[in-house]
Amino acid sequence: MTRKMKSVDEQDNVAFFWTRDPEFVLPGKNGGLDICVEQEFASRTSDLKTLLNTFLETALNFIKAKAGVIRVLLPDEQTLQVISAVGLTGEELEAERIVELACEDCGKDAFKHGLCATNVESCMTRHDDQPNQHFRSVISIPLESRNSPETMLGVFTLFFDTPQSSSGSTANMAISYAELLGTLIDHIKSNREAKREELLMERQTIANEIHDSLAQTLNYARMNTTLLSDAVRNNNEVMATKYVRDIDEALEIGQKAVRTLISDFRSDMNPAGLLHALQTLTEQFRDRHNIVLDCSIRVADLDLPLEHEIQTFNIVREALSNIVKHSNASHARLIVDHLCGYYVFTVEDNGIGTFSPVEGHYGIIIMRERAQRIGGEIKVESTKGLGTCVQLFFPEPGTNWRTTHG
Repeated sequence: MTRKMKSVDEQDNVAFFWTRDPEFVLPGKNGGLDICVEQEFASRTSDLKTLLNTFLETALNFIKAKAGVIRVLLPDEQTLQVISAVGLTGEELEAERIVELACEDCGKDAFKHGLCATNVESCMTRHDDQPNQHFRSVISIPLESRNSPETMLGVFTLFFDTPQSSSGSTANMAISYAELLGTLIDHIKSNREAKREELLMERQTIANEIHDSLAQTLNYARMNTTLLSDAVRNNNEVMATKYVRDIDEALEIGQKAVRTLISDFRSDMNPAGLLHALQTLTEQFRDRHNIVLDCSIRVADLDLPLEHEIQTFNIVREALSNIVKHSNASHARLIVDHLCGYYVFTVEDNGIGTFSPVEGHYGIIIMRERAQRIGGEIKVESTKGLGTCVQLFFPEPGTNWRTTHG
């Protein structure tokens, strides 16, 4: 996580800019670059990706295309990222992985006209040194939300070894598959949101039950306080000792209930998911504080267990809160990425860089505990005059993560 930036004293008279991305070092690895290359396009345990790959293979067989990719729009609404690909080599996939929405053959032009057929040789964004030159033509169709017309979800792109036009049976079949694909993505997202909302309601129910139990415990303690007062007034040492013990037990029960409520059940998560919640959090941060906060979300699809989402959200919120309280920073940034099989959340500032977990607050301890609950880790780097970088990372959770991590 080495960073080069100007010191805080120098920032008053110059425009601040981030010079490089924070580094992510795999646990137990020295840099991990080779591992990253090997795992970047490795099969991920995502139900959505598996489903889309199956869909894409079927589409290629019917349409007689040589390869295909499904791109979805990132939260910045300017960039398209591959979420599913069939028929491309690793080198070809690397070349196609990230595309600006303005790209003529798979971005705004396709969305504007409903379909775009392009000869690879004439495409301004594909150069002679790119590895996909054995394809002759490309057809791109926008993926639109069926629930919200005119809302773009992504782009469906097919590669052919023969010239193609924007009319005819091939183009019509491609359009039909794109419509089905848009419906499929909408359906998956709706199901996720409904499931998330149901889980949040369950957690709220549990929180309410704890609240009711806590109220009864406090009422019990208050009654015993009155009895204790009477026992002291009557010099009844035996009963006074009993009431003191009862009050102590009630307070212990109440303390445990409060800690459980705070750490496990109270959540500001939105049913729309973690990415939406983080965007809302950054907007609130910008509105409330005089610190420039950049937000860079580089993950097109984030399907995590609810526990992962809640713990991650709380860690990011705590890290941003520490910036406000302790950093004296003018700029900060939040980066969400998927690297080498890990989800990585980085919160960085350009403040005074004197972070310490023992200056009257234990936020970092709580953050580490939250990270451990989801099999993750927290790394902190703080350099005097150069700011602080807090990085949460955890491996992409499988279906058995609860068994693995308890």
